Amino acid sequence: MQKHSKALIIILTYLASGLTALNVALRIPSYTEIILICFAAAAALSAIVLALCMKHIENERVYKERENLIKIAQSINAMVVLWDADFRFIAVNDELTKSIGYVSEDLRDIKTLQKVLPPDAFAPSLQAVVNSRDEEFYVTAKGGAKVCTIWSTSLVSVVQEKKRTSYLMMSIGIDLSETVKMKEDLIRYSKELAETEKRYALSMELSEIGLLLKEAGQSHYYASEQLKQMLGLNVETVSPGVLRARVHPEDVQVFDDIAAALINPRTDSAASHAAEFRVLTADNTYHWLQFRYKITPNPDRILANIGGAVLDITKDKEKDSIIERMAYIDDVTEIYNRNRFMQIGQETFETSKCTEHNYWVIVIDIDNFHIINDTCGYLNGNKLLNEFGKVIQRSLTSGGIGARIGGDNFALLIRDVGDDELPVDIIRHIQDELKILCAENFSNQTITCSAGYCRMSDGGSDFAQVLDRAEFSLSMSDGTKNDIVRYDSKVHDSIIAGTAIENELVKAIENHELALFYQPKINLSDGTLMGMEALIRWIKPDGTIVPPNRFIPVAENSLLITKISSFVLNEACRQNKLWQDMGYPPVTVSVNLTAVDFYQTDVRESIRSALETTGLEPQWLDVELTESLALKDIDHAVQQMNDIKALGVKLSMDDFGTGYSSLSYIQVLPITLLKLDRSFIMYLEEDEISREIVSAVIRIAKSKKIETIAEGIETIGQAEILKQSGCDHAQGYFFGKPMPADKFEEFMAMKAGMTVKVNA
Repeated sequence: MQKHSKALIIILTYLASGLTALNVALRIPSYTEIILICFAAAAALSAIVLALCMKHIENERVYKERENLIKIAQSINAMVVLWDADFRFIAVNDELTKSIGYVSEDLRDIKTLQKVLPPDAFAPSLQAVVNSRDEEFYVTAKGGAKVCTIWSTSLVSVVQEKKRTSYLMMSIGIDLSETVKMKEDLIRYSKELAETEKRYALSMELSEIGLLLKEAGQSHYYASEQLKQMLGLNVETVSPGVLRARVHPEDVQVFDDIAAALINPRTDSAASHAAEFRVLTADNTYHWLQFRYKITPNPDRILANIGGAVLDITKDKEKDSIIERMAYIDDVTEIYNRNRFMQIGQETFETSKCTEHNYWVIVIDIDNFHIINDTCGYLNGNKLLNEFGKVIQRSLTSGGIGARIGGDNFALLIRDVGDDELPVDIIRHIQDELKILCAENFSNQTITCSAGYCRMSDGGSDFAQVLDRAEFSLSMSDGTKNDIVRYDSKVHDSIIAGTAIENELVKAIENHELALFYQPKINLSDGTLMGMEALIRWIKPDGTIVPPNRFIPVAENSLLITKISSFVLNEACRQNKLWQDMGYPPVTVSVNLTAVDFYQTDVRESIRSALETTGLEPQWLDVELTESLALKDIDHAVQQMNDIKALGVKLSMDDFGTGYSSLSYIQVLPITLLKLDRSFIMYLEEDEISREIVSAVIRIAKSKKIETIAEGIETIGQAEILKQSGCDHAQGYFFGKPMPADKFEEFMAMKAGMTVKVNA
């Protein structure tokens, strides 16, 4: 309308101008022709100028209109294309370029746009394009990926030109990739779910897993077909009374606890629970069932839903019983072993911290039990252990447990009822029972047992420490048979002192305060030096010497002994090799093995490594072990000693005669030297029996081609008697005290130049 108004105004203006020019021409006849020609020329020129102005104005309008449309397109959170029907004008927003990877300049080219859009995006007519709302098709991104979109096109502008009409369209597209992916996932999940449901139904049937559900407010349970078949039920729903009646009487409380949780749910609904109980099943026998369930409280917090799976675990229970027996029952005594005792003890320890209940821990050791094995055989020894285990079980108070925690060591955990004499009474009762047992089955033996005990609340950060204190109390016994020692302040002070020594010993090892002293061994036949024993000494910075009996037991308990033994072995080999290299006559150096070295480490490898490192030949090393150590486990001892002897080193039995000696072991143990203890030597001069014993042992040893050496010789008289009895070598203060390396080197130099004879 506005356009027509402007045209009418222009026409009227030209008409008025023409009439005016005609009027002027008629008034001036002589110039009429000239006036009309000038007017016509002016009119034509103005028309041309006016036409150009109008066209410029129209172009400006179209340009501004398209600029506004482009701004609108950029603000739309979707893909937008502005285009005219013959694709002379194409504009896209950033959302489109971001989605397909092209820049806007690329998409202004119709050829590029045709690559991006599928052929069916270009409708045969403009009307068809406008009518095709919500059309779905894939757009090709720059990398070749397909982006699923849905498009809608609208006519936003019409520009009429001389020969054509320009139609400007706006196409808006939405990326459906995520929606399509969700749709595809949903279809796939639906298929998988269907397959899973089929597999679930089949697996439930094959695995005999039942379902038990109970909704809040319902009085009956829902049971799956599998569960009803397991229980032999033929009802739609199952009442709690029917289920409870089928539960084993000893397990009814477990079932009642589950039922109680439904009425007063005090549990996390996200947590899974499991309960095990025996139920009378379809075959009229009790089976172990496991109910794995969740309790979901209702908003009112009064009632709750419960549901879960029911599994028959009877076979698993049978396997568990076998495994538990293997893991927790001692084969010989058929009572708990150390593992089970420690497990129950720790549980009891933790419980006692939250209650006012206290407990006693008792450790019992059969005195000199190895005598039974040696004289009566292992079968009878095991029979005694089995019978003693029964004595332990009969002596337990209510709620107590007993266990075999070592070879001939037993332990009890009993409730403290406020009577401090209770542990002693129980121990005395066990000692009396053992006396009766021995009178019936071991009448030729006197067998006793000693004990140490500790109250759980007397200290300890865990049960293991409490047991250690009871065992430490036992070790504090003075050696008297049937001895009983309680953990008290005296024992505690001993532990503290041991701990202090242990801490100092750690620093002493780090600061190289340990040193070796050497005591000479003399050949009695000619008085020559045949060897030396390496003895450990702890020399403090102030010169104080700590004797071995003060720190070696502490080292053995703390396992520092392995470091000390390694030092002794390597230093003794090194020093002996050094003296040989200095030209001194080669002699044997002896080192002592502890039980920790002999039974808990690869001692053969340690010895081989020391010899290889120092370069000492094996025949110049003598390994000494005590009689009690060798007899602790005779079979293992023989094997270990054979392995050591295979290296070429010598083997000596130290302290022979101090314990229970069996001369028959001399022919079993692969020793090269038998060392007579000083307890036999000290009375040689005045005791005929001592002389006879020493002579007999020497004769037996010689018959087995085993050399003998006597230790603790302090007088020439003792040396003469030993020489007459056929003893090969001697060691003691009479010949030389233990000396540091420099002093012993002087001794060696003296012996190399002068021989001390012993009168026959």
